[in-house]
Amino acid sequence: MTSKRPIGADAILNTVDRAAPRPDPSELYAALDLGTNSCRMLIAHPVGSEFQVLDSFSKSVQLGQGLESSGLLSNASMKRTIQALRICQQKLQRYKVRNMRLVATEACRRASNSEQFITAVHQQTGLRLEIIQPEEEARLAVISCAPLVSAKTRQLLVVDIGGGSTELVWIDLSEVPRRHRGRAIMRLHAGFKQSNKCTTSLAGLDIPAAKVVDWISVPLGVATLRDQFRDVRDDSARFALMSWFFEENLANFAPYKNDHAKEGFQVIGTSGTVTTVAASHLGLKRYDRAKVDGLRMTSEQIDKVIRTYLDLGPVGRRRDPRIGRDRQVLIMSGAAILQALLRCWPTDRLSVADRGLREGLLYAQMSAAGVLDEGTG
Repeated sequence: MTSKRPIGADAILNTVDRAAPRPDPSELYAALDLGTNSCRMLIAHPVGSEFQVLDSFSKSVQLGQGLESSGLLSNASMKRTIQALRICQQKLQRYKVRNMRLVATEACRRASNSEQFITAVHQQTGLRLEIIQPEEEARLAVISCAPLVSAKTRQLLVVDIGGGSTELVWIDLSEVPRRHRGRAIMRLHAGFKQSNKCTTSLAGLDIPAAKVVDWISVPLGVATLRDQFRDVRDDSARFALMSWFFEENLANFAPYKNDHAKEGFQVIGTSGTVTTVAASHLGLKRYDRAKVDGLRMTSEQIDKVIRTYLDLGPVGRRRDPRIGRDRQVLIMSGAAILQALLRCWPTDRLSVADRGLREGLLYAQMSAAGVLDEGTG
């Protein structure tokens, strides 16, 4: 089967022409995601029912390094992270952004000294970070992926593989009319607990809502899972142990015990792991988001890439330009999570999402402010 991208794959992230006039600061929105491994930020403005990105930032800060064993954010990790946040603060100041959400996730949720870190960030950069809970993290990742939802999808699994945790959300779209399925996903920004009916602003009709069957936040991500099995020296054995250990943590996720039909079933994966696997599958020597975001892959294609990683071994992976220097130490723990998921829910259509929490934060802010055209989608 040939890999392909859906028509709406570019719906959210369209980078604006830098020569174009800069929007008024009151029209700008920023979203910063400080995770266990990376610090990422987007600055954008609404255009119709989507948004255009004016500026972005991404850096590996390894905030959660050593957290698994000590329960603390280390001084070195906090120093690296604050240096990255200073750059973000400078960008926000340059654009005079007034509307923003700056959030921290699993590393700060788990660290016993996270409040001291949050205070230090504010004192040294002026930025006010908020630590969000797993449900909101999952919800924001889900709505960012709405443009990738196929009109044929009846059952949807969204997977966000982070550095410190992995969020899974199973959504039933079987009662939602095809043309409203993407928009029904977007409406989940109001919360997973909602009524079975909702009203579309354009059609003026009550239509069934997207139903969240179940969701789970597994406290294992690419960094924390790797740290748990750091003492296993054999590369293949470590990979197998990580994969089966992750699957054991899915036992409380309701769909884990239920069979499902492949027909009408779609998985959307959002993470550096999934995009790296996609880039490797395409043979890209230099990462190209336009080719990766929205790409559809089969379980067999993904498994082939993972086997290639295992055959390369640690030295070969470090030299592989498709994996990248920052990702090579984390790719096998991420691949172990991905393999476990596909073992549970094999699919002939996994959609690769180069989007996630930041995009969800932007959409939620803009939607709450009423500056997006809700459209008919």
